[in-house]
Amino acid sequence: MDTSVLCSWIFAILFHLCMVHQVQCDCLEDDLQIKGGSYFLTKQLKKGSIAVFNCSDGYYPYPHLRHVCQPSGKWDPEPSTRQTCNLVQCPDPTVFENGIVTPYLQRYFVANVTTYECYSGYTRRGSYSRTCLPNGKWSGLTPICSRDSGNTCADPGIPAGASRAGNILYVNDKVKYTCNEDLILVGPSERVCQENGQWTGREPACYYKYTYDTAVEVSEAFGSAIKGTLTTLQPIDDTQDGRKIRISKNGTLNIYIAVDISESIEEDYFERARDAVVTLIEKIASFSVTPNYDILFFSSEIYQVVSILDFHDGKVVLNSVIEDLKNFKIDDKNTGTDLNAAFKIFEERMAFIKQNVEDEKFKEHRHVIILFSDGAYNMGGSPLPTVAKIKRLAYMDLTDGSRDEYLDIYVFAIGTDIFDDDLQPLVAGKDGQHYFRLEYDTNLNETFDEIIDESEVIGLCGLHKDYETTGDKVSKRKRYPWLAFVIVQGASPKRCLGSLVAPKFVLTAAHCFQFGDLPEHVTVEIEDRPGSIVKKVKTFTLHKDYDISARVSKGVKEFYDFDIALIQLEDAVEMSALARPICIPCTQETNDALRLTRASTCEQQEQLLLKNQYERLGFLTRADPLVQKKDVFAKLKEMRPMCINKALKADGITTDDPTVAVTDNFLCTGGLDYRREHIACTGDSGGAVFKNYKLRTIQVGLVSWGTKQLCSAGGVVESSEDSRDFHINLFRMVPFLKSILGKDDQDDYAPLKFLN
Repeated sequence: MDTSVLCSWIFAILFHLCMVHQVQCDCLEDDLQIKGGSYFLTKQLKKGSIAVFNCSDGYYPYPHLRHVCQPSGKWDPEPSTRQTCNLVQCPDPTVFENGIVTPYLQRYFVANVTTYECYSGYTRRGSYSRTCLPNGKWSGLTPICSRDSGNTCADPGIPAGASRAGNILYVNDKVKYTCNEDLILVGPSERVCQENGQWTGREPACYYKYTYDTAVEVSEAFGSAIKGTLTTLQPIDDTQDGRKIRISKNGTLNIYIAVDISESIEEDYFERARDAVVTLIEKIASFSVTPNYDILFFSSEIYQVVSILDFHDGKVVLNSVIEDLKNFKIDDKNTGTDLNAAFKIFEERMAFIKQNVEDEKFKEHRHVIILFSDGAYNMGGSPLPTVAKIKRLAYMDLTDGSRDEYLDIYVFAIGTDIFDDDLQPLVAGKDGQHYFRLEYDTNLNETFDEIIDESEVIGLCGLHKDYETTGDKVSKRKRYPWLAFVIVQGASPKRCLGSLVAPKFVLTAAHCFQFGDLPEHVTVEIEDRPGSIVKKVKTFTLHKDYDISARVSKGVKEFYDFDIALIQLEDAVEMSALARPICIPCTQETNDALRLTRASTCEQQEQLLLKNQYERLGFLTRADPLVQKKDVFAKLKEMRPMCINKALKADGITTDDPTVAVTDNFLCTGGLDYRREHIACTGDSGGAVFKNYKLRTIQVGLVSWGTKQLCSAGGVVESSEDSRDFHINLFRMVPFLKSILGKDDQDDYAPLKFLN
């Protein structure tokens, strides 16, 4: 038989099996193509795999955004030979009334610029000029030409691409909006003129299917809205300058989070949503806010991470919740999506809380529901009736709008194919944007990290970005904002690392200095703002008991006990996301970061941070760009003697007793006996040995010396069997730190508050 005929017969048989007998077949990649773009597959060519098209900025896939591989081996929708990347178009701006739009075009595309002029007798508000942006929106504000006619409310204008019904603008008058062509109305379709002269809700907008909200827009809109739920109060004590974001003293905040993990949601979307939730929770927690959380993932089933009832009963610790979230993985996704089931869980939780605390206390409960989904539910029915029950609970059955501020429902529309008509009616809230359409590669982690303004608490110790966006020097500085480079140009030049511990002080190792070094020989590099790096030194102080030759007679050629120094800068570092202090032990500032009570002790801090036999820590090394983190484990308690015993293998040590060289003032890391870890290099000396705790960084040690020189110019190098590093334990150095940083009989700098 001819080969081509045989292949045709085989294909026909396979097609018959797939279609009639439902034998699962793979889809063909040959059918997929897009001119001017690319695509990726979520599950190769298997059943349920989604082919997602990508185009460069300012373009979108046309006519399809994606294809789904069916059990029959066919793509849905069927691939088109016309698939291409089209230039993004913005909604028609010529709906503008009482004026002229220039230029007048049939369609407006990315980079097109329009200007707006009013007819004689009309006054313009909004933007004079607007540009069509790559996300399908116009820049600036909706232009409006109106007359001062004595109406209660000002003319609300007409958004690009929309039509408006209603021109009488007195109290209780309404305007209604619809979108033209195939645009989607995002925001309220109706606004009412109020007695105060303001319109209810926010201005709606018309979106194309490819229009999305940028990360900056989401950060500003969601951040502004969520901060309305969190009340900013003056601190109840004087533990820090500035302010803290706290929940109102008389209120309780309940946050309910649901993340769609059904088959229509690509795994990449899920992971970004999960990481964003972790960031949101950690960010709120880092500012001493303590909401109650209910967190679940859903498809056809509900996967509960934590119940809000456990928060109310005190049965759950936030740290464990965050760990559970980080560790949650998608195994086998279910094909079904029951969005209503997620809302039913939240409604049941709210009803139980109301019954448990009774009406009077429940009146002070605020509820925030955050949903991540594409809206493609195919079971469980519409969630709208359940949302109506949730509203009745939060509003205490009042319909006059007096309790609208007690419920916010935010929807983050994620996925390549979003069902806006099903998702938009779910939102609730008095003011601000509650519905967000996200581009497929939106960095939700960064977006959520920016939602709470840090400007009022920028100087809090240990705050940092727990991720890197671009991997460049700026991202590194935001992740390690306390990092300092110490350069000593004395008789024996040295380059060390250090850590900013207060606006005018950098902590480093004493052995970075030699006899005869003067402050003018020392500079510190720390970028507190672009272009401002080198800081001059006013003075530096070594620990009074540091003496490198103190135990030569006991068989230790170089003795590094008390290897610690403080550098005072001439000018204070300007606090910013690029430069702010690390937390150090036994201060009230660190107590706040660890969320310990005011009566907590230094010993309790140490027990919390150094409680395990193997305690995971980190320190930095010079690497391109800027630095990289090294992971190590401090061997504590019963594990410590075995670790410090390796000191006897170091050059210049002839004693048989390791405690002669390694006193109780050292932490010991390195080796191969637990998990593979890194070793310090020449140039890492003086750097912070730190532990991250609830999005705050606490310095527990300082890189001092090691048994082996495995690297000389920085870099991430793994430990060998005999290599060990010894780091000054800052909990043993508190008297020295307090004598300078806690000195309150001077007016040169603000002292830190050390625990008694």
